[in-house]
Amino acid sequence: MTIGQTVFLNGTFRPTGEAAISPFDRGFLFAHAAYEVTAVYDGRFIDLEGHLARLDRTLAGIDIPNPYTDDAWANLHLELIDRNGLEEGLVYLEVTAGAYGMRDFAGPETFAPTVFLYADSKPLIGEVARDGIRAIFMDDTRWKRRDMKTVQLLSQALAYRAAKGEGAETAFLVEGGKVTEAASANAWIVDAEGRLITRELSPSILPGITRAGVLSLLEGTGIELVERAFTPEEAQGAAEAFTSSAGAMIAPVIALNGRPVGDGRPGRVTRRIQRLYYEAMGADVAKVAPWALG
Repeated sequence: MTIGQTVFLNGTFRPTGEAAISPFDRGFLFAHAAYEVTAVYDGRFIDLEGHLARLDRTLAGIDIPNPYTDDAWANLHLELIDRNGLEEGLVYLEVTAGAYGMRDFAGPETFAPTVFLYADSKPLIGEVARDGIRAIFMDDTRWKRRDMKTVQLLSQALAYRAAKGEGAETAFLVEGGKVTEAASANAWIVDAEGRLITRELSPSILPGITRAGVLSLLEGTGIELVERAFTPEEAQGAAEAFTSSAGAMIAPVIALNGRPVGDGRPGRVTRRIQRLYYEAMGADVAKVAPWALG
């Protein structure tokens, strides 16, 4: 990861080192903030419209006025990657309920948001996509409105730390005996019959933009989709598993709690979905991901 040298903060592009936010900001004091992470590939945004639509929904849900139109947001994103020369990587966007000089739970009648964006240069199709990741199971301790993409991420951060401590890269979060999602991604399995299974949308999970992208590519593939919750036991017994997110896109999960998923390698269905997704984003799959062509 290489953080860009120019960020956007409250109406102004400025050097990263000169960006400062008030300690009274509600994002800092209460985690009262929404965020989005949008992928950039070959200088083009992947599913920016979907990210902006989800941002608008989250802001409305947490009572923060949306400070820009979709067109204005898009222009800010474009100018940010231009100023940073970003061809491949991510743009992080955060909107908080702002600062007003005190710590008050309710706050003013109308918030004046803080707006922050930065660019992060990183390869999107690499070793994780090629080789896969390992996961552990953990209890899901997050708040109940996971369908809103807010910065209340302590549970996810601790899940990643726990996974790292056990030699894994992520966690499958479990509530009521069912997997909700991965630590910061939607979770998928492929059963012995080749059916693709992922949890249906509800307040229990985030409506992933990459998840929606995958679903849009399934028509005509012959891959059967089942939208339902699955158990940890089903995941461990699955033929394949993977996660979907803007940052890692399609990441094969090759082990759960130290046991291999399937034969311990990225599976046929996962590879096909990777290929479809990379093609849809304009990648030369034969060049950047030849392992997805098998």
